[in-house]
Amino acid sequence: MAHCFVEEAEKILDKEFPVLNKGFVRLVDYMGSDERIVQAARVSYGKGTKSVREDKGLITYLLRNDHTSPFEQVVFTFHCKMPLFVARQWIRHRTARLNEISGRYSVMNDDFYIPELADISFQSSDNKQGRSEEEVPEEIKKKVIELFKEDQKRVYSNYESLLEQDIARELARINLPLSLYTEWYWQIDLHNLFHFLRLRMDAHAQKEIRVYAEAMYQAASTVCPLAFEAFDQYIKGSVRFSRDELKALSRMLEGEEHGLKGRDKTLFESKLSEGRQL
Repeated sequence: MAHCFVEEAEKILDKEFPVLNKGFVRLVDYMGSDERIVQAARVSYGKGTKSVREDKGLITYLLRNDHTSPFEQVVFTFHCKMPLFVARQWIRHRTARLNEISGRYSVMNDDFYIPELADISFQSSDNKQGRSEEEVPEEIKKKVIELFKEDQKRVYSNYESLLEQDIARELARINLPLSLYTEWYWQIDLHNLFHFLRLRMDAHAQKEIRVYAEAMYQAASTVCPLAFEAFDQYIKGSVRFSRDELKALSRMLEGEEHGLKGRDKTLFESKLSEGRQL
């Protein structure tokens, strides 16, 4: 089985996709392509036995019916730089292999995340992990940014002072904040990347990790465009309904009220709204 070479992917290898104020995503390597997915699925057939149209149909069928193993044949290696708080959300996806810069061995750079004024928000009153859509007054936004900058400057200055006194790096680093940037190499197969993107590109995901997912989507889609077209159709651009919600949809199609109440009603109607937006 020959090495998969994708011309569009080769053009963006090692290209930095800027993210946030000092972060980036780089696709540094890939293994496989759309061709590898269909080769794995048609293991008894040789290269060139099917047309692009038939390959697209097969990839779509595999994704739509959750036949995931052929997608695991495609692997990506990314080099990413992100704030620590983003990395700690990211690491929850335990289906990848990674190597992260170590503050025990290296002196951490004076690189911190500062949000844009437009991204300063109040706490949501009905979502414990989300932001409110209520507008924050300009003077409060500016004060928040100044507090971030002051704290970051003070803490990093103390970090440098500890290093100058030859305090061990593994101790000197412990007060560095979550806004500090870290870096890692992150390797993942396409099946698990799709799972990551489904969750982290969702509108409910925190913006600071969502923009990384969007950059990875942009880079990885050059490697296997047919697979990503199927992902857009059946995962990214879709809404899932429970058994009771499907019954409610049936009632609505018959001109009746959907019949759901309380939290079930709220969730169902939000899915309907999301579906209309898609």
